[in-house]
Amino acid sequence: MTGRLHEDAASVSQFADFANDEPCPVLDPQTGTCELYQSRPMTCRVFGPPVRSGDGLGVCELCFRGATEEQITSCEMKPDPDNLESGLLQDLERTSGLHGETIIAFCLALD
Repeated sequence: MTGRLHEDAASVSQFADFANDEPCPVLDPQTGTCELYQSRPMTCRVFGPPVRSGDGLGVCELCFRGATEEQITSCEMKPDPDNLESGLLQDLERTSGLHGETIIAFCLALD
């Protein structure tokens, strides 16, 4: 109802596996283009190339079939090397009073 996701371990695990085989809700089925492209979140901006997170190096399995660990690591992308996103998120949380992770579908409902 709030668009915010629960942060306990079970909820995080459930969300990580949720709808892995489903198309993105903002992908136009007719044109195959993103309807949220200019305002897309960081996750969408960096989808495909390997990106490091707390869990290691995340990678799109479809982009790197048959690649070695070394090949994947050599393609690593640093999407926010100056850590600008965290400042923007802090400003947003301070001004809106909201915090936590959200999902694209909820953001679309606000538009």
